[in-house]
Amino acid sequence: MEGSTVPLSEEEQRQFEQLERALAAEDPKFVSAMRGTNVRLYYKRRAILAGVGFVLGIVILMAGAIIPNTIIGVIGFVVMVACLYIAALSMKRISNAGDADDIPPPPPQSKRHRTRHESSGSFMERMEDRWRRRRDEDL
Repeated sequence: MEGSTVPLSEEEQRQFEQLERALAAEDPKFVSAMRGTNVRLYYKRRAILAGVGFVLGIVILMAGAIIPNTIIGVIGFVVMVACLYIAALSMKRISNAGDADDIPPPPPQSKRHRTRHESSGSFMERMEDRWRRRRDEDL
């Protein structure tokens, strides 16, 4: 279901536009803020802040090593790992947002059985095709 779109009926489209107009009349600041929101920009800022946090974690880790205090070093390491995780998630979402905005989804491929001589496709696709054929034979 993720990424799929369902067209609205004329009645639903009319109701949706009516709700948008009512929201714009009630709170124009909120509407202008929401129109200006860019998902990629949000995650890019988040990744940059995570990078800054990672560097801060290194500084805390080094401070724990210079001052012989293990707790400070562990806290620095935890900050580094947490920031690295946040940065990785943000970068993944940036790439997913770019894919969703820029490239239309591929058309559905026809379901046909491959012959043995046809070696195109990955290992997993060939295994899935074998599984489907076995399941269809059992029915």
